[in-house]
Amino acid sequence: MKHGAITIIPLAAGAAIYGFAFGLLAAQIGFPWWGIAFMSSVVHAGSSQIVAVEQFSATSAVIGAALAGAALNLRYIGIVASLSEVLSGLSLRMKLLAIHITGDENWALTMAERAKRPDIGANFLIGSGLVMITVWTSSTALGALAGATLPNLEQLGLGFAFTAAFIAMARGLWAGPTHLIPWLVSFAATILTIQLNIPNAYAIVVGAICGLVGSFIIRTTRKPAL
Repeated sequence: MKHGAITIIPLAAGAAIYGFAFGLLAAQIGFPWWGIAFMSSVVHAGSSQIVAVEQFSATSAVIGAALAGAALNLRYIGIVASLSEVLSGLSLRMKLLAIHITGDENWALTMAERAKRPDIGANFLIGSGLVMITVWTSSTALGALAGATLPNLEQLGLGFAFTAAFIAMARGLWAGPTHLIPWLVSFAATILTIQLNIPNAYAIVVGAICGLVGSFIIRTTRKPAL
């Protein structure tokens, strides 16, 4: 666990920045700091929390905001499925804990490290996940507490921290030009969906599904090397 906790620190630092920005945004809309802290610890899905809060601020529709966040969280079906080998051998209680504290950052880091060292497993995932959920909950709560006195951090450019973190994760998962086609399919599907004025949360889901389908087709049609 210590290895995972130490290795995740650079990504956790980035998450703390956009977590603070998210807490500030949520406070300006009217969410209390304790509500943000509770949401971060129970939901623990930064992207869906941001989408849900932004959707609520635009429409004031609670159900619509919840559905937007839930749609974006559909990606965790694939994420959890990819962890079946990592979590094998754990008790049900530990599996549930590992699944709950698994986020985009520590999942991507765990899979990237496993590509280099197959012995990386559940301890690495849990150690990095504990750090991430602690940092995320603390930073969002602090941002909400400061929301009444500080300006909108989006004006300072810190809103890009969220995008930058995902770029860093994508770079860690990049396995070379042979995997370019699924990436391009996912990118094209996402952009096309957005151009059709479909909410961004659903566009991300569409892009992910199309990328997975493209990857599956390539794997099943590729001829084995002689």
